Amino acid sequence: QVQLVESGGGLVQAGGSLRLSCAASGRTFSSFTMGWFRQAPGKEREFVAAISLSGKNTYYADSVKGRFTISRENGKNTVYLQMNSLKPEDSAVYYCAAHRSPGSTTLPRDDYAYWGQGTQVTVSS
Repeated sequence: QVQLVESGGGLVQAGGSLRLSCAASGRTFSSFTMGWFRQAPGKEREFVAAISLSGKNTYYADSVKGRFTISRENGKNTVYLQMNSLKPEDSAVYYCAAHRSPGSTTLPRDDYAYWGQGTQVTVSS
């Protein structure tokens, strides 16, 4: 079992920045790909970014590429999402997730077995 706790959400004006953090506990953090997903009201939960075990490989949705950066500190069991140049359409609940299979790096939402409670990000225009 793994527990994930997100923090860092809030209200920001368009063009601003936020940094989300996700602290993990309960299993070997460095063995698993980590991802960020988001869900806006009335919409499906969608992929935002993912990072491989060592942090060497990162993946982004087209909508956030060039504006968001995912990173991880395995020594602190923490993954981050730096969000710059925020837009109103980035408003959503952001979820941290851990992949279900050690060593695997795939992006579909159903490949992630463990989820945090989510943190709200609201971008005002």
